[in-house]
Amino acid sequence: MSFKKKIKPLHKDSRGKIVKLAEGDFASALLITSKKGSVRANHYHKKDSHWCYMISGSMRYWYKDLSKKNNRRRSLIIRAGDSVYTPPMLAHAMEFLEASQFLALTAKKRDRTKYENDTVRMKLLKTDETK
Repeated sequence: MSFKKKIKPLHKDSRGKIVKLAEGDFASALLITSKKGSVRANHYHKKDSHWCYMISGSMRYWYKDLSKKNNRRRSLIIRAGDSVYTPPMLAHAMEFLEASQFLALTAKKRDRTKYENDTVRMKLLKTDETK
């Protein structure tokens, strides 16, 4: 499965461009900013999934497929204009290489209680807080 996708404009003219970020049924859209060196996620979702579209900045996206035995941790560099998909049972962590802003489109509503019940925290990527 390919998690990373380079987003190209559907249409471009003198007025600007139209870009389709994702298609599907989304329950929530979140705009998230992150400082250089910060780490987000370090968890997996039992049922939820999401697309993240990098507006500005860059991150190293760490992931491990928990549905496969003895699968190892891997990473991708996500830059402005890239999108990355996180299905259920994919452990993931986001390490920001510079100040960044991204849009997260989630399949499930981000009701705090339901989100926490679906999220399993782990230490996919060690941080100052988790060492």
